[in-house]
Amino acid sequence: MKPNYTKNQSPDIEQSIADIIKNLTLEEKVALCHAQSKFSIPGVDRLGIPELWMSDGPHGVRGEINWDNWGYAGWTNDAITAFPALTCLAATFNPELSKEYGMSIGEEARYRKKDVLLGPGVNIYRTPLNGRNFEYMGEDPFLASVMVVPYIKGVQEKGVAACVKHYILNNQEHWRNHINVEVSDRALYEIYLPAFKAAVEEGGVWAVMGSYNKYKGQYCSHHERLNKILKNDWAFDGVVITDWGSAHDTREAALNGLDIEMGTGTDGLTKNIKNAYDNYYLASPFLELIRSGEIDKKYLDDKVRRILRLMFRTSMDSNRGFGRMNNKEHLDVARKVGQEGIVLLKNENSFFPIGMEIDIKIAVIGENATRLMTFGGGSSELKAKKEISPLEGLQEVYQKASLTYARGYATGLPSYGRVNPPDEDPKILFAEAVRVAREADRVLFIGGLNKNHQQDCEGGDRKGYKLPFGQDALLKEILQVNKNVGVVLVSGNAVAMPWLREVKAVMQAWYLGSEAGHALADVISGMANPSGKLPFSFPRKLSDNPAHYFGEQSYPGDSVNQYYKEDILVGYRWHDTRNIKPMFAFGHGLSYTTFEITEVKTDRKSYTQADKIQITYRLLNSGSVKGAEVVQVYVGKHRSEVPRAVKELKGFKKAELAVGEDITETIEIDVASLKYYDESKAGWELEKGDYWVYVGNASDNNSEKIRITIE
Repeated sequence: MKPNYTKNQSPDIEQSIADIIKNLTLEEKVALCHAQSKFSIPGVDRLGIPELWMSDGPHGVRGEINWDNWGYAGWTNDAITAFPALTCLAATFNPELSKEYGMSIGEEARYRKKDVLLGPGVNIYRTPLNGRNFEYMGEDPFLASVMVVPYIKGVQEKGVAACVKHYILNNQEHWRNHINVEVSDRALYEIYLPAFKAAVEEGGVWAVMGSYNKYKGQYCSHHERLNKILKNDWAFDGVVITDWGSAHDTREAALNGLDIEMGTGTDGLTKNIKNAYDNYYLASPFLELIRSGEIDKKYLDDKVRRILRLMFRTSMDSNRGFGRMNNKEHLDVARKVGQEGIVLLKNENSFFPIGMEIDIKIAVIGENATRLMTFGGGSSELKAKKEISPLEGLQEVYQKASLTYARGYATGLPSYGRVNPPDEDPKILFAEAVRVAREADRVLFIGGLNKNHQQDCEGGDRKGYKLPFGQDALLKEILQVNKNVGVVLVSGNAVAMPWLREVKAVMQAWYLGSEAGHALADVISGMANPSGKLPFSFPRKLSDNPAHYFGEQSYPGDSVNQYYKEDILVGYRWHDTRNIKPMFAFGHGLSYTTFEITEVKTDRKSYTQADKIQITYRLLNSGSVKGAEVVQVYVGKHRSEVPRAVKELKGFKKAELAVGEDITETIEIDVASLKYYDESKAGWELEKGDYWVYVGNASDNNSEKIRITIE
């Protein structure tokens, strides 16, 4: 008779796990530690232990992949809701919305019978060339930490494990499979680890994915120091999973905390024996080392214990719901995230919003107005049941206006599963766009990047900072015939804007998923008031970015090593401290209304390490429409004895106000969060003395500056 191992039948899960381990053979234990297909590990049939199934995320549940290769299985029931990319979610500065996002995607994963969702990603935005930045939550560790926790909780409330990734320092795609990152301990602890730490200690995440790259000479997926931090210092009780193919050594994998090895090669069902699942590092080679006594069985049992714990939380939990997919509520969340994440960067003479009732001629120009963006990007590509393009969204809204569309430029690239329009002569496309622009009252240029290789895509970085496909030249010509131009950038990265002074408005629109066109049209028309804030800085030129300022040794490295020479001065920390003005600052984002932040004060002037600093302020909507503002609190040490950034984000709060409405709010900051990592002591140190508290609505726009003292 098979024992009962489900949660509702066993009050002591750990005892049940111990009982199972006693009943497993050595071979069955090892089999649990490695893949049996592209996205699953085996169960144990004789004990009633089910398989564990994973799926790529983090913006939706990926289409079904074949058992034995990377081709799509061709299912007709695996189309899902595509949610906006995580850069957009981070730009909302709205943790409550992050929870809704997580719950929605968790329900879709559960409906698809997935046990582990491979996301979210929290690698730090270090360079605007990183092809995978669109999957992450920006340049600031505090923002990423605050936003990732509710996402994780939302997913896991639905009985699906979140798998936070990529642990750690996967801040570029170029040479990602072998580049060795050299970074100071201080930068590691202050910049690159905090969001992972929050995912574990506050989010209670059930799985962590190791990255491809090396750190200080050792591969991160089985890194002795990194996994001690994770499992010992942070008491992580879940599983460490490789990125696909990121394991390189059986002994290191066995001893250094790797629990499940997944891979990119073919399996034993083909003639390729080398990549057979049984020949993975944590497969037969692992079994042989245990049998020979070279590796203690306790390392295997620890892995199995963690894997079974994950199963009890997911595939062996009979109490979890059935999930839902493609329902109105999920589409509403996707649309809301898009609305709140879109960032209005510039809006001269109130170019936006464009009223729906106005009978005008609008020229919509640019391939990104019609290009489907749920395809491509690498492992995060999605099979959306429906994707509303920007042009479709605008056509629905502007029925009284005359909308004319011109593609304008040709990408000359395939689009991952979608047939592009036949590539016309670029000169013809160019001329047609200029003609359409000349005849319009307003021009909406919808361009940016796309999700093909060496743009916003896994597996390769961008080759440069400027817009591709001649978009800059096209914009220059359009501006010669029509000065009333607004630019909508669809991208997950900052781009150069040589035309910035000449255009009337710029909107950062991200990759918005299934409801892209609706969300964008909502904001352009004024049905939704933009409230997004940039989760990373836009440098004026590439060399203004700290990773690039120090040359090739810093980025991309010499193909063997790279050195994070900017240390802790990432993003706005660099711009502030080096007094290098960005094109658009971290936290920047305009509105169709105006806000006033007044009556800013702290609850007192002096604090101890155990205290909390309470910052109160009055926020007034002094404009003419309802809107939301994000009040941001930064703190900096006055005359610090150690190198520091001028200021760092330590708190924020978003509030929506009606016209004329004002509220008094409080943001609370732990004094302990002001510590820096002291490498000489291998621990955190609080520097006493005076600090500055900055309160405003962007890293470069502070309404008040208050001095406090830490005793």
